[in-house]
Amino acid sequence: MAGEACTSGNKRRNKFSRQGSSRSGKDSEIDVDSRGSVSLAGPQTTRGGIRIYKIVVLGDGGVGKSAVTLQFVSHSFLEYHDPTIEDSYQQQAVIDGEPALLDILDTAGQVEFTAMRDQYMRCGEGFLICYSVTDRHSFQEALEYRKLIQKVRASEDTPLVLVGNKFDLQVQRKVTTEEGMLLARQFGCPFYETSAALRTFVDDAFHMLVREIRTKERLGMGLPSGKKTKRHSKWWRLRSIFALVFKRKRNTNYST
Repeated sequence: MAGEACTSGNKRRNKFSRQGSSRSGKDSEIDVDSRGSVSLAGPQTTRGGIRIYKIVVLGDGGVGKSAVTLQFVSHSFLEYHDPTIEDSYQQQAVIDGEPALLDILDTAGQVEFTAMRDQYMRCGEGFLICYSVTDRHSFQEALEYRKLIQKVRASEDTPLVLVGNKFDLQVQRKVTTEEGMLLARQFGCPFYETSAALRTFVDDAFHMLVREIRTKERLGMGLPSGKKTKRHSKWWRLRSIFALVFKRKRNTNYST
């Protein structure tokens, strides 16, 4: 689903810019004002008739947030990425037959950038909270990021997806799958174990977050959540009708 991407971008003193998709045609920008506040690019929610989904990727430093994001937008894996800056990417995708433009903010997981968090937590529509299955501290920090979101957006049911990255490094694993599932249940959100190196479940995590945002929007408008309910086939319904008719006929014969 993801198209070709350009991962090299222009950087200026008070503005970081990166073009995440050759199909988007425009850069996604993070504006940094004199106070160090960060905001996702522009107030618009559509571009060319395509809905824009503002997604924020959170997690401790070194868990592979950038690697996961770059795999999604460019189908490439980087062994090293500068962790000291925020980067923004855009990627188009068709999710459940509906086009979407994901405006993704890959945040820095360093302590010195915590002052910027409130701003982008207010702007984001959905959050990918990442930890590394090889780092128990990052797993514990995932709960702290959840608390930060709740603090900034206390009155909202914010769409989330919990991601346990680096599951390909089984020998180094420190966090079990069951622990991740339990934390996701505590958050009330979907859960994926991903491998940025192998590109496993990377698309699934981002696509599920878009689905969670759409579900929240539908519920906010009083519409059905969009989740498919089980529907029986026409043959099953016809068979049930005939069975009911024959049952009634048989009961009538017995009564006479």
